[in-house]
Amino acid sequence: MSIRNLVVISDTHIGCKLALLPPTGAQLDEGGCYLPSDLQLTLWQYWREFWDKFVPSATEGEPYTVVMNGDCIDGVHHGSTSQWSHNMKDQRRVAIEVLSPIVAGAESYYHIRGTAAHVGQSAEDEEAVAEALGAIPNEDGQYARYDLWLKLNKCLIHCLHHIGATGSQAYEATAVQKELVEEFIESARWDTAPPDCIVRSHRHRYISTNIPTSRGPAYAVVTPCWQGKTDFVWKIPGGRLSLPQWGGVVIRRAKGEQLQVLPFVKTPQRSKVEG
Repeated sequence: MSIRNLVVISDTHIGCKLALLPPTGAQLDEGGCYLPSDLQLTLWQYWREFWDKFVPSATEGEPYTVVMNGDCIDGVHHGSTSQWSHNMKDQRRVAIEVLSPIVAGAESYYHIRGTAAHVGQSAEDEEAVAEALGAIPNEDGQYARYDLWLKLNKCLIHCLHHIGATGSQAYEATAVQKELVEEFIESARWDTAPPDCIVRSHRHRYISTNIPTSRGPAYAVVTPCWQGKTDFVWKIPGGRLSLPQWGGVVIRRAKGEQLQVLPFVKTPQRSKVEG
């Protein structure tokens, strides 16, 4: 299979009352139902716009592969109370419900492991979701893997969830550029092919940077998320001032062209001005 289009999403954090949820809500284990907030209804509208309009346009109607780059569910973490259910069965069930149509529309599907605080130790909950969705397993039989090396046409892509963060937007590109440079150093040390593009997530903010190479620009991309600002974000530098960034990324290489990174990024309105 020759992959020409790669669609990368991440950080859906399903299970959080500030994250992605279908308009029909979530059926709970005890028989009740949690219905989405206005914010979640807005998120869902952007989710549908991404898959129904942006992806077909960005891929020019061609087949595509999907990568879920980690943290598909929110889990129960850091003593938080922002989840609509602390039962992982509930969170996993809705994650499978949301992602199943996406997988059905893709020619192949890969799943990356996120943060243990969200998806369980050794990503046990994310592994269960990925297996239920039929993700392509790695050589160890893991349906949710720690990283993915993927050939996109003739370009080499490396996907992994975690990336360093910063409290200052002035230095937002620092960890991203550093990660790309370190990939090249590691490739040179062990005489392996360097990536043409690396994809990271975790920070919930989109950014793309690149450096020139003999093969054309090499990119480092961090994906946006599908979650609003939790109480944790409201108290950290940088995050407390910035608006959430929702969306995903299409990476493609058209015939005879260099690699293309096409982002879809949306934000909510800032807090209402009083008076």
